[in-house]
Amino acid sequence: MGPMGAGKSTIGRLLSLDLDLPFYDSDKVIEERAGTNIPWIFDVEGESGFRERETAAIDDLTQMKNVILATGGGAILKSENRQFLKQRGSVIYLKTSVELQIERTRRDKNRPLLQTEDPTAVLQNLMNIRDPLYQEVCDHVVTTDKRNPKLVVSEIKRVLGL
Repeated sequence: MGPMGAGKSTIGRLLSLDLDLPFYDSDKVIEERAGTNIPWIFDVEGESGFRERETAAIDDLTQMKNVILATGGGAILKSENRQFLKQRGSVIYLKTSVELQIERTRRDKNRPLLQTEDPTAVLQNLMNIRDPLYQEVCDHVVTTDKRNPKLVVSEIKRVLGL
């Protein structure tokens, strides 16, 4: 888990290949179940509708054994999601700077929360709110700033004792 642009999907895919475990991205699962993309869900159902779908997906995905799961950056906001993640698996917080988040997400139109005049302010505000929650839930913090994803995967394996 971690903020948008931290590399959760990229690193999750690489880790799943390295460990030969299935990989799930909760945002992709939500889109598959809904038959549409996240911006559409936000437009039609609002953030609260999306968060309800997200909680259902995370509940289902965290009940699976021996999988790698990447959650959306805001999944941490709901207490149910925090419980599911903490109680049902090992949680790695992929931490990154707001500057790198901007660099990695600036052209991505599939991020409804960043479709604003000042995405840097939005990301800083989100970090202020979410970082303490990520810290509360995680078993380990791994920084991804300017690091090769394969090195991040190696560090994750090391901190998990794999």
